[in-house]
Amino acid sequence: MTQPKTYSEAIDEIRSRLDILDAVQSRVVLKKRGANYWGCCPFHNEKTPSFCVSPQKGIFKCFGCGEGGDAITFLMKINNQSFSDVIKDLALQFGIELPKGSADNNKYNEEKQQIKKLLEKACDYYNNNLLTLPEAKGALEYLEKRGITKDIIDEYKLGYSKKGYTELQNEFKSEFTPIIFEKAGLTVQTEKGDTVDRFRHRIMIPIRDESGSVIAFGARAIEANQNPKYLNSPDTPLYNKSRILYGINIAKDSMIKEDYVVIMEGYFDVISAQAAGLKNAVASCGTALTVDHVRLIAKYSKSRKIYLAFDTDSAGLKATQRSTDVIKEAFTGLGNIKMFDQAYSSLSEDKYTCEIRVIAPFDSKDPDEYIREYGIDQYKKYIKQAPLLIDFELEQALKDYKPDFSPTDKLALVKKIMPLIEEIPNNIVQNEYIRYVSDKIDLDEKALIREVNRSKSLQNTVKSEFTGIVTKSSNFCEKAQKNLLSLFLADVNKNNTNFLLENIKNVKFINKNLIIIKEAIDKLIYQVNNDVEKLIQSLYNEFAEDNELKDIITDLIYIAESFKGLSDKDFKAAVQENRAKIEQYHTNCEKKEFASKYKDLNDDDVESMQFQMQLREKIKKKQTIGEKLS
Repeated sequence: MTQPKTYSEAIDEIRSRLDILDAVQSRVVLKKRGANYWGCCPFHNEKTPSFCVSPQKGIFKCFGCGEGGDAITFLMKINNQSFSDVIKDLALQFGIELPKGSADNNKYNEEKQQIKKLLEKACDYYNNNLLTLPEAKGALEYLEKRGITKDIIDEYKLGYSKKGYTELQNEFKSEFTPIIFEKAGLTVQTEKGDTVDRFRHRIMIPIRDESGSVIAFGARAIEANQNPKYLNSPDTPLYNKSRILYGINIAKDSMIKEDYVVIMEGYFDVISAQAAGLKNAVASCGTALTVDHVRLIAKYSKSRKIYLAFDTDSAGLKATQRSTDVIKEAFTGLGNIKMFDQAYSSLSEDKYTCEIRVIAPFDSKDPDEYIREYGIDQYKKYIKQAPLLIDFELEQALKDYKPDFSPTDKLALVKKIMPLIEEIPNNIVQNEYIRYVSDKIDLDEKALIREVNRSKSLQNTVKSEFTGIVTKSSNFCEKAQKNLLSLFLADVNKNNTNFLLENIKNVKFINKNLIIIKEAIDKLIYQVNNDVEKLIQSLYNEFAEDNELKDIITDLIYIAESFKGLSDKDFKAAVQENRAKIEQYHTNCEKKEFASKYKDLNDDDVESMQFQMQLREKIKKKQTIGEKLS
């Protein structure tokens, strides 16, 4: 590819290759709704998604805090970088050479290039040590015990670091300065002030970024008394352990194809799995799973199926719980975590935002041991049979039960299980789990149901004032109300807005939350001079502390997508049609009210006759309005 001649051309080339979804999804979990993608804003705390990405326009916008811009603006804000620094990073990422004399020609860019080059050379150097040096015999024997063959060593470029304190520095001191060694994470200063190689007498495991470039190392001890067992690179200009997953460079294509990921605990678990054919396995790099790790996974798995394959000892179970908490945090506000299996799939109208399963082989071996002993095919069977998180957690809790449990023991166990049952959003499925638990611990099912209901009652502190029976007609009426409000957000001209305001003025809404939003729109529409983006942001600001109302506003934005681009004629028709539906709903309600009241009165009753005549006139008048609107 021809390199750009000017700095401006280089920026244009970078912009053309930079996809806003790729840029944003590395830091925000997004969910597609209509033509756009939505998530929780990374620039302010929120639990209800108000952060929107438009791939067609190439922009992002948060309607909660007002942040917005293109992909480069997002990277500047999220990484707290200047425009020129973002351009330098992207040029490095895309392999675009910035013209000489432009803003890239400085120490910042040169250092990153040098760090990258040193890490690649160090990887080759360590690999050659492992394959040729007599002192690497112990490392080779250890790898052989773990089933790591010569082919696997070559594929993953595994290596060995010498025992000496300055061996790596001596090898490359003519090419790189001490500061580059330090910034690459390959040297460290002792208490006496000496600079020594960070990794000595260890098996070296290169850590690669999504594109396959070496950015860090994990180093495994060889001697029994050598501590720590694993030593990892520190964070560097190229590496942040909280944002990279080991094996992601190999796993990403398989994650897209298979639409799931298996998160393991260690480097060798991933190497064994990938080498045996389970390519979509990854691990965190010497740290607990983070929200950024989950965001990285969400880029490659459309349905966000996450299988946790940690050890099943006490530490492994704690790691599983910590990881599930992090996963749930990452998907906050985007929908439910899957809580029941396919037999009940038709019971949920909403698609799950994420699915968490736990792989736990019967003999409690870690993935590496299990695959070596029983083979990858047997391990894949466990993947297919892996229980959902809630089933795994329930079974773990129920393991504590003994037939001779006292009432106090049972109560303690129920308190442990209750949070799991309460988390299930579907009542039918929740009752099935209640029945299952009751049978398992010999507890009265009705008592457990009462306890769950009591807990629900305590949690539902805010209840709707509208207590009428929800009918098909009331649902249609509510939908028509939402349609009318969403028309304000469809980016229409001022004349159409005035037409909408005039026609909605006397329409009687039945949903209290929609009434509140309607009143807010009436107040704000002229303040923002009919600017839709400002109106949306003002609405979010108005209800910043009310997640329920913010949810409805987001829903209205989605609905507005279907009304964009309407002609003036079609816009007015949409207004009239939805207004007529609401009027018809109220007419039907009054008819039912009259029928009920008239049934209890005698025909000769004066009050009845007067009421009947008044109501007929009222109904006739409303029908006339409906005919005109239609």
